Amino acid sequence: MRSYLNDFIKKMELAGLDKLVIQSFTNFYYKVLEGATGKLTEAEIEPPSQDNLIDYNQLEVTKFSPLDKLAVIKLNGGLGTSMGLKKAKTLLKIKGELNFLDVIAQQILHLRKSTGKKIPLLFMHSFNTQKDSITYLEKYPDLPLSNIPLDFLQNKFPKIKQSDLSPLANKNDKLNWNPPGHGEIYMALSQANVIQKLLDNGFEYAFISNSDNLGAIVDKKILNYFAEENIPFLMEVCRRSTMDKKGGHLAQTKDGQLLLRESAQCPDDEVNKFQDIQRYKYFNTNNLWINLKALKQRLYEKRYHLPLSMILNSKVVEGIKVYQVETAMGAAISVFNNSKAMIVNRDRFAPVKKTNDLLTVLSDSYELTEKFELELVNKFNEVPNIELEEKYYKNINDFDMHFENIPSLKECKNLFIKGEVYFSNNVSIKGDVSISKAINLSDIVLEDEEV
Repeated sequence: MRSYLNDFIKKMELAGLDKLVIQSFTNFYYKVLEGATGKLTEAEIEPPSQDNLIDYNQLEVTKFSPLDKLAVIKLNGGLGTSMGLKKAKTLLKIKGELNFLDVIAQQILHLRKSTGKKIPLLFMHSFNTQKDSITYLEKYPDLPLSNIPLDFLQNKFPKIKQSDLSPLANKNDKLNWNPPGHGEIYMALSQANVIQKLLDNGFEYAFISNSDNLGAIVDKKILNYFAEENIPFLMEVCRRSTMDKKGGHLAQTKDGQLLLRESAQCPDDEVNKFQDIQRYKYFNTNNLWINLKALKQRLYEKRYHLPLSMILNSKVVEGIKVYQVETAMGAAISVFNNSKAMIVNRDRFAPVKKTNDLLTVLSDSYELTEKFELELVNKFNEVPNIELEEKYYKNINDFDMHFENIPSLKECKNLFIKGEVYFSNNVSIKGDVSISKAINLSDIVLEDEEV
């Protein structure tokens, strides 16, 4: 197939993209031209060995932890388009008048105050989220630290038309670009000189996580183990349940190198094995601990292009099929020798990807502690399984219309809603409840029943 690489390069140069970004896209575009799909087959991988896994619950409690050498980085590039949002998802209110950014900022400010350590907080924004987020964070003047930037910007890649592998040329130029996945964070950190600034100021470790995962808090036990064992790259993983079987999983190469396989990298004829939660038991929480010196050295060795697996995402833009070239941040686990995975409790993974998740976090199943940490207080000591019919609840505006008031879910195990249900005052859901008809609910307790 004909190469349109020169057209892509001109497009990226006109957009003012850095040469490193252009080279990164070029490398991936060559793979696409060659017919690469980014797939990882069963012949190449196997489940991770016990030697590569660490159990969080076996770690010793420690009084000492090198907090003075830790930086916290949050990925804040998502618009929440799956919920119909047009601004940064983290501007959504999730506890009272507090949104994600409020909670993250207050967590760090409290941690600094309680430990006396000046722990820096940095955000990686996309071109879609930077302005609104930084403007909002101005309400916390003590948050930025001198010599350390509060944020840095993720780059962008042009979308590729599937029909002829040429650049998408929509009249709305924003639609012609996509964030290149959170795997691009390593190049962005280097481009913005953030790694060197952190090292120059005495910071050796970074804890990186998604902004929409409020379970991703600084854990002293993990930090201490990570530092003492001199691990270059540590990924937090959780045990997969049937709810997680369609998402990515942890694996390793035949010679024992850990790696991450996303759903888009699974061949169609291997889906059953991909979703076998007894074979592939763990998924990536996207809570990562990185030794900054090791990262700097690896970037230098690879000329600032870490060899992350390509993810070729198929999308449709106004009727035109396109590819989005992306990489995953967790894929860097395959780049570092002696990288490890730590099995953590599920409370460290509470992301909001859909309105189902949002309902749970908004409800009384979670409380915000005085440390501004999200604490699960559900009776069953597990996150309620919520399924909302997307036809009525996928969009945030539709969600708000149906949930005038959030029902009590602290004694809920499973909630399945099919049809238009409107929640008003004083509704409690207990045990297993299924609602399959249009109904208005107010001043009622539903317990272990079908409606």
